[in-house]
Amino acid sequence: MVSATMALAAGLLAVACGSSSDPGDTSAQPSPSGTTTETTTSAPSTTSAPTTSEAIAAGPGADLAALIPTPANSERVDGPEAIHEDGVRKHFLVTGAPLETMDAYKVQLEGDGWAVTVRDSGGGEGGGGATYTGTKGEAFGVFTGGGYDTTTDVRTCVWPAEPTNPACDRI
Repeated sequence: MVSATMALAAGLLAVACGSSSDPGDTSAQPSPSGTTTETTTSAPSTTSAPTTSEAIAAGPGADLAALIPTPANSERVDGPEAIHEDGVRKHFLVTGAPLETMDAYKVQLEGDGWAVTVRDSGGGEGGGGATYTGTKGEAFGVFTGGGYDTTTDVRTCVWPAEPTNPACDRI
């Protein structure tokens, strides 16, 4: 019985001392002195956020919503929602006067790397709004906002490239 137990222990030791090609494997290895030492190795791990071109290359709607910054003072966010030509749409309800909100959003877009063109802007008597288009890498966006007093609706649409129909209708 003792010799059977010794044989089993020797077999387990031989299995435990075997090597593995798995870099995360923890294996017991015999040392030159006959004692067993344990070593652990692991492969380095790296992660990074996708670039604009990587997000676009990933396919239709692939993380395009991440290219749309949330305006300051947003009270509600609707979307993202898939739209025509592989685009995405988001809507924001913002607490703030329309012209000031859209002026600040333009600055925010530019700070986020968008090249922005003002298509329309104006207002009066407490209301108003603006429409911007922009590009960021190959992505194309339409950013429209308007409202009255201290409420502004901001509608945003982004496509992987300039669409044939850049309409960014209501959600």
